[in-house]
Amino acid sequence: MCGQHYTNHLSIIFLYYKRIDFPKYTRFDQRHRSMMGQNHGIIESSGGEIVVPGPSPFDVLPEDCISNIISFTSPREACVAASVSKTFESAVNSDSVWDKFLPPDYSSLVSQSRVFASKKELYFALCHNHVLIEDGKKSFWLEKASGKRCIMLSSKELWITWGSSPEYWQWISVPESRFEKVAELLNVCWFEIRGKTSTRLLSPGTRYSAYIVFKTNDGCPGLGHLPVEVGLGLVGQESSKRFIYFVGPRDRRRGRETRDVTKPEQREDGWMEAELGEFFNEESCDEIEFSVIEIKSPSWKSGLIIQGIEFRPTKSP
Repeated sequence: MCGQHYTNHLSIIFLYYKRIDFPKYTRFDQRHRSMMGQNHGIIESSGGEIVVPGPSPFDVLPEDCISNIISFTSPREACVAASVSKTFESAVNSDSVWDKFLPPDYSSLVSQSRVFASKKELYFALCHNHVLIEDGKKSFWLEKASGKRCIMLSSKELWITWGSSPEYWQWISVPESRFEKVAELLNVCWFEIRGKTSTRLLSPGTRYSAYIVFKTNDGCPGLGHLPVEVGLGLVGQESSKRFIYFVGPRDRRRGRETRDVTKPEQREDGWMEAELGEFFNEESCDEIEFSVIEIKSPSWKSGLIIQGIEFRPTKSP
């Protein structure tokens, strides 16, 4: 009865707590008047807004019902709801809420020797600490605001032309990398990286963006200033194509600069990233493939360190 009856109040609760400031009045737009009803002391101000004096009418609901309602929202919205009142704060901290935000297989993602005081603590641990999975070849974590799954494929998971030839590429340890080894470009003319992965580790019904995560040495000679063609798409479908820079154009007057080329951005972890494209993960039963290629220039290319390919939910514009 709780879930069925009180879930109808979900939209009303968010109207309430997103504008609340106890012990002051809470104001609502005119269109929400009928939703709130006339039984909670609602009055209309001269400015046409709806004013709700006094404590939250939802404090009278059983705490487990409030928890059940909030579990249908998102982690971000749950944290906002906790500021409404002590009752809401207690309901939000319930394990039943955060259990809904955790992935079903969360127990396999954390060390059995580590003890968490609550499911909420476990959730934020998976947001702030990347977990190595599949023999250390992938890194897994949760997006804090939404609880959506994110992964990074290590460069060991990529198909790199001449990647096994030590005169062209070498595998090095970098302290700030998530992985034991990363690929360093020494000297090639033919620069080609390809790969694919299952979308089962990603959240279904979610739009994702993919990024190549890297560092450069000495301006990435022969490659950093060239537009590099990248592709991304579901296996069996035509991939979207675009161009990226690993550094940026050397001469802004050149005609090629007029092309739409994605420039790299600095990350909080000290690495750089450039977006390969977007895709919609509908059922988590497909494979996604990608490519990063520059084979047109005869120049020898060097000075690139690749940590991996990252997949995370696309940011809203």
